[in-house]
Amino acid sequence: MGGGHGRFATGCTLILLAAVALMAGVKNEYVFFASYVVLQFIVLASAWNILGGYAGYVNFGSSAFFALGAYTALFTIKAFDAPLLVQIVVAAAVTALLGLGIGLLSLRLRGIFFSIATVAMAIILETVITNTDYLGGAKGVQMTRPAVTAPFGSYIEMLFFVMLVMTLVAVALARYVENSWIGRGLRAIRDNEEAAECVGVPTLKLKLIATVISGALMGAAGAPMPMYLSFIEPFSAFSLNYSVSALAMPIIGGTASWVGPVIGAILLGSVQQIVTVTISSELNVLIVGVLLVFFVVAAPDGILGLFKKLRGTPRSGGA
Repeated sequence: MGGGHGRFATGCTLILLAAVALMAGVKNEYVFFASYVVLQFIVLASAWNILGGYAGYVNFGSSAFFALGAYTALFTIKAFDAPLLVQIVVAAAVTALLGLGIGLLSLRLRGIFFSIATVAMAIILETVITNTDYLGGAKGVQMTRPAVTAPFGSYIEMLFFVMLVMTLVAVALARYVENSWIGRGLRAIRDNEEAAECVGVPTLKLKLIATVISGALMGAAGAPMPMYLSFIEPFSAFSLNYSVSALAMPIIGGTASWVGPVIGAILLGSVQQIVTVTISSELNVLIVGVLLVFFVVAAPDGILGLFKKLRGTPRSGGA
């Protein structure tokens, strides 16, 4: 285990060094725009998988956590002119509290009932934001990016680097949860919650931990959105695309391991960015749907499961 942690830390260090080299050598800002989206997808997919993949509680309200993180950041900007780091920390704290509240109210529900509760939460939050004039209401708010400081050449470069750090934190948390007593308990809940309770697994406590971690990561991923787009409004912030993508990416990559959501996010995010540039951004939803249907039918354990099957190794579990 110690060797695994060492290799993981070394890999994170090499990724950060590669990012620094990329910022020094690449002058085309679209590279950082597109990379930011792919990294954001990795955070969302890793966050969703902690509850949806490990515990089997499917969250259709990912867009609510993401948008609340974005609007919390907007509030800290308007009220306190807070720097980006403060925006992210406050957004993560607020969405962690939302995750705790939703967990306490709805985690005793199971199956489709829990999923419906998360959809209802997203609708309620969008309605509240739409009718809050201080946050721009339905018409939205235009943002002005602040001046960037060295060593970054532009604000987009800085956002890219910040999202990369958040991605590494999210993946490290997902990896820790998977290999810890939390992950073992969540997998027991996914397999048979009644049996897990009978042998003493603290099911409610573990589900609350999962919703808090998942919610905090999704909120943190949404916090830089106002400055990334220089604009925010409820329709796009609460877009169903975020919820569908957050669910699709772990399923495409494989929900049994922290690696699966990363693979799914890189694949889906990269394909969408290529299609946006070469054809039209309107096809992004179609791409998600086609890939999701294909993997659900042809490879229900995702790319990781398909790879293990091709290698002839036993299946280690699924969603």
